[in-house]
Amino acid sequence: MPLESCMILLDNSEFMRNGDYIPSRMEAQSDAANLIVNKKTSSNPESTVGVISMSSCGPSSGAELLVSPTDDLGKILTALHRVPLCGEMSVVGKDAVDIAASVQVAALALKHRRNKNGAQRIVLFVGSPLQCADKRSLVKAGKQLKKNNVFIDVICLGELEENEPKLRELVDAANGTTNVSAGGDDAAAAAAAVERTCHLVTIPAGVLPSDVLVTSPILRGDGGGGGGGGMGGAAPGGGGGGGGGGDGFAEFGGVDPNMDPELAMALRVSMEEERARQERVAAANNESGNQEEKTGDDAAEEAGAAGAAVNNDAAEPMDVAPPVAAEAGEMNDEDALLQQALAMSMAESQAASGEEAAAAAAGEDTTAAMETEGGDDDDDAAMQMALAMSMAGEG
Repeated sequence: MPLESCMILLDNSEFMRNGDYIPSRMEAQSDAANLIVNKKTSSNPESTVGVISMSSCGPSSGAELLVSPTDDLGKILTALHRVPLCGEMSVVGKDAVDIAASVQVAALALKHRRNKNGAQRIVLFVGSPLQCADKRSLVKAGKQLKKNNVFIDVICLGELEENEPKLRELVDAANGTTNVSAGGDDAAAAAAAVERTCHLVTIPAGVLPSDVLVTSPILRGDGGGGGGGGMGGAAPGGGGGGGGGGDGFAEFGGVDPNMDPELAMALRVSMEEERARQERVAAANNESGNQEEKTGDDAAEEAGAAGAAVNNDAAEPMDVAPPVAAEAGEMNDEDALLQQALAMSMAESQAASGEEAAAAAAGEDTTAAMETEGGDDDDDAAMQMALAMSMAGEG
């Protein structure tokens, strides 16, 4: 965010006691103002911030300058938290706060700032009904700001139906789009082409203003790209609008690391883990898709090959079958002949072995007979020799 001198205008009327914002309009406004001050001072060390209360408790009920533009953060925060509730809720012919007069006081304070360098900006909080405010005076105040190169951001808390049209006139005049806004399609196109440096942010009841401002162009520092008439709406869910442009704290989940470093770091780590998980899931899905595609291609190739084989078999002539059958018959005949020859050979071998066994038995009988006869002859010779010897002895 560039060097800037900023005046914060706080609504401290009795209407700020209402509890439609948690815990009250005044406390919600103080929290949002604290956020803006920290953002302005931390973005540039030379930026200055001042504080003005739009209702005073003294004899004069007009705007009161609490702190002139300064870079002393302690002094600014002290002034923010010591703003009293004062003023009357119902005065005939007069609103609780005077927007036009308060804006003029803020412009005068910016004119006498110490550092003349940098931009000038007013941040206006409005939580009181503007029943008597004249659109003409608001448009005049906006044009005067445009002439003096002073930007204005308006934050509307409560009384939206009644205050929003009037505050939009102020913002449009400060943006320089009032004259062309009533001239048809060409004028509308010209109004859209005008760089919107002033913004209107409306905060619905029940939503914390600080949550909406985090994503609004007021804290993002968008120089252009504001919504219609510089207005940005917010949904009850807590999302704030206010124009295009990128979020400066997107990597921290929309949280300013200067305000809450621990939360910002935790959100950043969580976002990185979620991004890594999504990348892993995407890679797994791509890999499974590639495998399925490859499997489908292989199946298609196999099916094609099978179909081609079937077609080739069907295309062959029918006269191929008889030779196959003849060959099968010849093989059966050869098997039968081989079996018959084997049987005959086994029969012949059995007969030859029988003859050999008979011959062997006959030979054994002959040998035994011969041996028996030879033994008898020897016995007779021995007896004759013994007789002869005995006779010779006697003689």
